[in-house]
Amino acid sequence: MTRTKLVATVGPACEDPAILGAMIDSGVNVFRLNFSHGTLDTHQQMLQHIRSEAGRRQAMVAVMGDLCGPKIRLNRIDGGKCELAKGATVVFRRGDALGTAQTLTSSYPALLDDVQVGHRLLIDDGNVQLRARSKTADELTCEVEVPGMISDRKGINLPDSNVSSPALTDKDRGDLEWAMANDLDFLALSFVRRPEDLIELREIVRQHKSPIHLVSKIEKPQAVDSLEPIIDQSDVVLVARGDLGVEMDVSRVPLIQKRICLLCRRLGKPVIVATQMLQSMVESPVPTRAEVSDVANAILDHADAVMLSAETSVGKYPLAAVEMIRRIAEQTEVFHKKFRHDLGEDLRIQPCLDMAVADGAAVVAQRLQARLIAVWTPKEDAARLLSKHRVHQPILAVTDDERVCRRMAMLYGVIAVCQPAEARLNRIPAALDRMLLEKKLAVAGDRIVVTVDTRPDLPGETDALFIHVVGSTT
Repeated sequence: MTRTKLVATVGPACEDPAILGAMIDSGVNVFRLNFSHGTLDTHQQMLQHIRSEAGRRQAMVAVMGDLCGPKIRLNRIDGGKCELAKGATVVFRRGDALGTAQTLTSSYPALLDDVQVGHRLLIDDGNVQLRARSKTADELTCEVEVPGMISDRKGINLPDSNVSSPALTDKDRGDLEWAMANDLDFLALSFVRRPEDLIELREIVRQHKSPIHLVSKIEKPQAVDSLEPIIDQSDVVLVARGDLGVEMDVSRVPLIQKRICLLCRRLGKPVIVATQMLQSMVESPVPTRAEVSDVANAILDHADAVMLSAETSVGKYPLAAVEMIRRIAEQTEVFHKKFRHDLGEDLRIQPCLDMAVADGAAVVAQRLQARLIAVWTPKEDAARLLSKHRVHQPILAVTDDERVCRRMAMLYGVIAVCQPAEARLNRIPAALDRMLLEKKLAVAGDRIVVTVDTRPDLPGETDALFIHVVGSTT
């Protein structure tokens, strides 16, 4: 089993249910619906295909929606594209008129208000760069510093400007309603700048009584400056290296990735590393050696999951990309197992029963060389905290809540199983024996470490640990 979880973005390249099914068979744990592309109707159809193929395989596959956020784009350009020459003057104007090489308009009404003289405007992931030279109430005059071709709807980054747009746009709110109504497992918020962005979104989710978990995409300098409070407010964190490498000096991105992964591990939160993991496989059946090293490095950084974007959504080889990233994970985890670093006293989570029992289970499993660790709980907290220890053993997480089971698809090293709750503690060993033998996860005589919550008045609060020998109940 690959312990690192695989997130795959869906799109035209994998809209065939047969391809989706093959991707599940090849190890995809979470599918991502990118609301920046497609319509809610196309997302609805894709969601039905995913759930149908997962159900056919009895696979616990989660689905993550990804909100667009306040992405700033060019409006349409006369002829679809134009060339901006070095040193040329380009004027941004309010409105939505067709753009030319001399005048452009933007989808963001406040662009002329937020950008100040001297600020940079980066178009198409920084391939074209402008700098503001002067402004009036209705015009922003810029000079082209890095020339190039621009086309309809290309993105604009404003790394020097304080963007006043709210974290949730009107489109985001509509997509959020759809995500909650369709019981998605995760929802990613783009361009997070401060913890209050998460607090606002969580309040909306709370009002709708939705169990959806929130993913913070770290892709703005302001987010990097407020990492710990943002991680505190998040259920999952995603290192979005694309926009992050445009908004900041790209040479800083590897160290920022390592810092985020370390903080997430210490704070007990799952972390996804994303963007251009196997980018060359959009067009090529094999990745570059540098890309293979990049994926392995993310796993060595203790990422819980790695994510494919264009590789599976629009690439020519979506299934090959999934199989490649799984093979890289398998090889890297063998190395990782030999050189695992303990968390020691660095864990920054508030002490609680779940954490104490998880710590104990990790130590006992190591001392006894247990076959696996079984976590029997109605919530994912105990499995999540145990996952952060990167134990050598597989973690079997058993719950009676299918939503919780799907969400645990994001947790490193966790095998999630949906099973009716056992009312009596003394029946758990026999139920585990049946499950382990049926799934061929253990054989008679294997020792396993089991954590459970024994108090019905505090459901989900793991408070007990015991050692069980498989087959000893018969």
